[in-house]
Amino acid sequence: MPAKRSASLNPGVKRREVMAWAMYDFANSGYTTVVITAVYNAYFVAVIAGNASWASFAWGAALAVSYFSIMLSAPLLGAFADVSGAKKRLLGLTTVGCVLATAALALPQPGQIGWAMLLIAISNFFFGTGENLIAAFLPELARGRALGRISGLGWGVGYLGGIVALLMALAYVEQIQAVGGGSTQFVPGVMLITAGLFAISSLPTFLLLRERSVRRPLQISQTISAYARLLQSLRQLKQFQDLTRFLLCIVFYQAGIMAVIALAAVYAQQAMHFDTRHTIQLILIVNVTAALGALGFGFVQDRLGHKVSIALTLLAWLGMILLAYSATTSARFWFAANIAGLCLGASQSAGRALVGYLSPKSHRAEFFGLWGLAVKLSSILGPITYGITVWISAGNHRLAMLITGVYFMIGLGVLLGVDVRRGRRTALRLHGMGAAS
Repeated sequence: MPAKRSASLNPGVKRREVMAWAMYDFANSGYTTVVITAVYNAYFVAVIAGNASWASFAWGAALAVSYFSIMLSAPLLGAFADVSGAKKRLLGLTTVGCVLATAALALPQPGQIGWAMLLIAISNFFFGTGENLIAAFLPELARGRALGRISGLGWGVGYLGGIVALLMALAYVEQIQAVGGGSTQFVPGVMLITAGLFAISSLPTFLLLRERSVRRPLQISQTISAYARLLQSLRQLKQFQDLTRFLLCIVFYQAGIMAVIALAAVYAQQAMHFDTRHTIQLILIVNVTAALGALGFGFVQDRLGHKVSIALTLLAWLGMILLAYSATTSARFWFAANIAGLCLGASQSAGRALVGYLSPKSHRAEFFGLWGLAVKLSSILGPITYGITVWISAGNHRLAMLITGVYFMIGLGVLLGVDVRRGRRTALRLHGMGAAS
């Protein structure tokens, strides 16, 4: 192994193991891209729920249940994984659970709303829990100064996985449509393809990624302490006023982002009258744009600074919302969607980076845990707000999109109160001091 590469990795870690770790992002991205963003959400609203005014709310509610379950269970599962040396086994269970539940999404028929909601909640719970578990391997693989680079590799490979899944779905949809088939014929097949791609692509992870945690018996006190540590982290935040404000900022602007992600295909089909094939093509291109945004925005952030860069991103999100709301032609909507792609990649890069910048190194892991908690909370707020707005307005998806923009406005307002230099000084001052309350 070249010296430069070995200096980035912990002793005993090989490049193939890092690629095996990144392949899990490739594998699971098909689920969130195809099921949550591009295909099944629109199918659920239009076919399973029959375009009922409350259909978007039902979709958001199913996701909300899964995210709330992840929030409640994450400390317990994290504690169990830490002390039992079972991260890989738990990851295997969550992978099997998500694959089986995704395949089962091929079964619900029009009108079987509860069955479809249950499968969405189960599959998304396993997906989100698996995300947490695979992330826990990262510090075992990379040295501290290379964490960002190796994490970025995972993001990039993940976007590639989403693109591959969409291409496979698009090919299958076009094949079925060519012989006169409709969504009730091709969506079940797309779910099976997505599940199969997840299962096959994750094999390198389970074959090559090593479990390095030492197995120890789990004590009840350790389970309780996992939640106690979470409460302690929340109490410690009062010493980090700028980090606290930024985490609040994340809750709001990520709520807008999660609404766009979870309802993108629904809006494209209900407001813009796209069919499934055109929707998949749209999300496919947006994934490419998002990858470019994630890769390129780091350089912009380094040059302009964290706060200014994130503010510009939120302003761009607001511009995208207005364009999508007012779009009456497909060209204008495509333009808005690609702005969303650039903003999506940039937001993912910028938010995580600033949390790390404002956190003392000795407490970075727990504050990143709070960052994950903030993102999960936003994942509940955004889609639910969109769904309630559509329900109350008797199916007005344009109004729901416009209301989503309020989250970006609030996030921008909260961001203005963040003093990055002061927050950084606080992080440096309290590093190694325990940050005791």
